[in-house]
Amino acid sequence: MKHIEVVAAIIRRGNEIFATQRGYGEFKDWWEFPGGKIEPGESPQQALVREIREELDATIEVGELLQTVEWDYPTFHLTMHCFWCNLTCEALHLNEHEAATWLDREHLRSVKWLPADYGILDEIDRVLGV
Repeated sequence: MKHIEVVAAIIRRGNEIFATQRGYGEFKDWWEFPGGKIEPGESPQQALVREIREELDATIEVGELLQTVEWDYPTFHLTMHCFWCNLTCEALHLNEHEAATWLDREHLRSVKWLPADYGILDEIDRVLGV
């Protein structure tokens, strides 16, 4: 089975988490944490900074690793490294996604998450609840 390794930004603003809605592909309209594939020679943190700049025209500070998710989709295995992140400015532009929103703990499960992304909601919920 094909293996894909990606990074995801868990962007936090107070008690809210940033989510984006896919605008393309098999999972169009599903929600995810922004990020993408790690390019050869990049660290996960460097990949995340690049991906957020490309997807959102934004800059971030990458914090600690929240969790690494291993997930089997029908045609590939996904390894997703999820990092806590902070925006360095509030300006965002959606270059690849059709929508975005900030979700508080109460509304974290109110959108249709991609299966791998859904897998980290319990840990995010635990952190936000502290």
